[in-house]
Amino acid sequence: MTKTSISGLTRRSLLKTTATAAMVGAAKTLLPSGAFAQGAGPETTKAVLGFIALTDSAPLVIAKEKGFFEKYGMTEVEVVKQASWGTTRDNLVLGSAGAGIDGAHILTPMPYLISTGKVTQNNQPLPMVILARLNLDAQAISVGAAYSDLKAGLDASVLKEAFAKKKAEGAAAKVAMTFPGGTHDLWIRYWLAAGGIDPDRDVETIVVPPPQMVANMKVGTMDCFCVGEPWNEQLVNQKIGYTAVNTAEIWARHPEKSFAMRADWVEKNPRAAKALVMAVEEAAQWCDDMANKDELAKIVGKRSWFNVPPKDIIDRLKGEYDYGNGKVVENSPHFMKFWRDHASYPFQSHDAWFLTENIRWGKFAPDTDIKGLIAKVNREDIWREAAKELGVTDIPASTSRGPETFFDGKVFDPENPEAYLKSLAISRIA
Repeated sequence: MTKTSISGLTRRSLLKTTATAAMVGAAKTLLPSGAFAQGAGPETTKAVLGFIALTDSAPLVIAKEKGFFEKYGMTEVEVVKQASWGTTRDNLVLGSAGAGIDGAHILTPMPYLISTGKVTQNNQPLPMVILARLNLDAQAISVGAAYSDLKAGLDASVLKEAFAKKKAEGAAAKVAMTFPGGTHDLWIRYWLAAGGIDPDRDVETIVVPPPQMVANMKVGTMDCFCVGEPWNEQLVNQKIGYTAVNTAEIWARHPEKSFAMRADWVEKNPRAAKALVMAVEEAAQWCDDMANKDELAKIVGKRSWFNVPPKDIIDRLKGEYDYGNGKVVENSPHFMKFWRDHASYPFQSHDAWFLTENIRWGKFAPDTDIKGLIAKVNREDIWREAAKELGVTDIPASTSRGPETFFDGKVFDPENPEAYLKSLAISRIA
C-alpha cells in the first residue's frame, strides 16, 4: 500500500495522533486546518454525502469512521444513508441547503444522466462532477433457485428458452437492476444481450433498490438481478438463489461506483473538494489492505451503516466466492479493489464506455459528444492534485486505460466507440 507523508509525518504517526481527544486537540493546534496549513485550509468544513448500503461505499464510511475527513480539515462531514439511487438523485437536486446532500457514493453513469437532465424532474440539468472512483469489480448477477438446474453462468443463453416460455404464458421473466442507465442496468443488459436475450423485448426489466433485492427474490418478485455486494452473498447464504457471474468475469478490472458532487459545490469550495478527495483516497488505501478486511466488514455491517451480519460481507470482500451452485472459488482475482490497479483514479476512458453503452440502449442520442461531456463531468485533475499532496507516486500517466476486452471478445476502444457499437448484435441503434 502506498505510504503517504504530510509535513514530514507518516500516515501511521498521524493516525496515532488522532487516538485520543487530547491528542486531537494538540494536532489541531499544530495543524489548525487539518492537512492544510498556513491559511490554505478548506473554504468550508461541512459537506453532506450520501451512500447506499453497498460494500463499494466503504471508502466514504471508513473516511468518516477513521477520522480521515477530520484529518484533512473537513470536521463536519455527514455521511447519510439513502434509500435508493432515485433518492440519491433527488437529494442531490435539493443540495444540503434544501435538506438534501452535496455529493454521494454513486453509480458512475448517474452524474452524466443528472448533468444532462436525462433522469431529473422536468429534465432539468444539474451539473455534477466525478472526483474519484470508489472501486473496481465485484458486482454480481444472481439467478433465482427456480433456475438452478440450468446452471446459468457467463453464458446467459441457457435461460433463453425458459424466459421465452414464461413470456409465451403471459408473464415475462422479470430482471431487476438498481437504476435505469446505471452500472447494474448495463452489466445485466450486456450479459443478457451476449446470450441472445433482448433486455427490452424478451424480459421485463424492473428497478429495485439494492437493500431490497434479496427480500424481493425471496417472494418471487424477480427471476434474476444485478446488484453490488453484500446482497449477492446474502442471497446465497439464505439459499434463495445463486450467483451466475461476477461482473469482473464480464470485464476484468471494470469501474463501478464513483464519488461525485454537485458542480456548484466544488466550484465554490475547491480546496474543500480536494480535502474530501484526500480523505477518500486514504480511506481507499485502508480498505484495500487485506489486514483490514475483517474490521471493515464489522464496521460497514453496523446497524448505522448497512445493518448486515459481517458473515454476509466478509468472504467476497476477501475474494472467497461460493456461487451457491456448487462453484467455489478461493482467492478469486475478481474481488473488490478500492486502491490497487488504480481503482481510485477516474479514468476518462471508463466513463466513455458507460456513455457508449447508454447510447446503445437509447439513454443518450447517437450523436452525443462523448469527449465533450466527459470534459465537463470528470474532474480527474482534482484527484491528481489530492494524490500528489498525499505523496502518492503511482499516478496514471494517461486519462485512458486504452482498449478494453470483454468476455465475449468484443473490444471497446475509447477513441472509436462507433466501431464498438457496430459490433454489437442487440442494440437500440438502427
